[in-house]
Amino acid sequence: MDGVHDLGGMDNFGPVRPEADEPRFHDPWEARVLALTLAAGGLGRWNLDQMRFQRELLPPAVYLASSYYEIWARSLESALVRAGLVTEVELAGDARPAPDDDGPRAVAWEAMESRLRAGAPTTREPGRPARYAVGDRVRTIRAHPHGHTRLPRYARDTCATVEAIHGAHIYPDRHAAAFGPPFDQRPEWLYTVSFEAGDLWGDDADPAVRVSVDAWEPYLEPAG
Repeated sequence: MDGVHDLGGMDNFGPVRPEADEPRFHDPWEARVLALTLAAGGLGRWNLDQMRFQRELLPPAVYLASSYYEIWARSLESALVRAGLVTEVELAGDARPAPDDDGPRAVAWEAMESRLRAGAPTTREPGRPARYAVGDRVRTIRAHPHGHTRLPRYARDTCATVEAIHGAHIYPDRHAAAFGPPFDQRPEWLYTVSFEAGDLWGDDADPAVRVSVDAWEPYLEPAG
């Protein structure tokens, strides 16, 4: 979707200033938010792309005023409510679950560690050959979707060259289309495509710069 989270290529947000010797967490609560997000995700009530879309759905003023892990915390609260695991009243601290609550139970770290270390590969068997080959000229689609997409706004409706083919992967736009299971894991071919900076930002761009983007096949059309 075209939201404030899609900041790539936008002006007036100032330079990126890396923090020297940046710690993994600036405050203990950030580590707790990460742990809660991983633990809640292990319940299987949503997938990674659906959670990403929850972050994109935050109101613009809230998103821009929130730190990285504040965005995670707010989107986790939204997902927990949507999944029926907590209520808004419970989140506000005005109520506690009933003693006989039959909701999900905590899982010991020993049971979770192997799952986290194994990861969750998104590769799948393709149902057809790849449409494009390395070196092909393509154009990204012109689209303003209401749902989740991994195609940056600045890289749409622009010609590019296919640099690499990465096999077939779960298509995030479909994977996030509806909240909760069952999850649509039908794959699409995934490519890396490269753009000339001038094609993205005009004559003022550095002519020596190229930008590479990973793009699923539905994002691409043959260059006319």
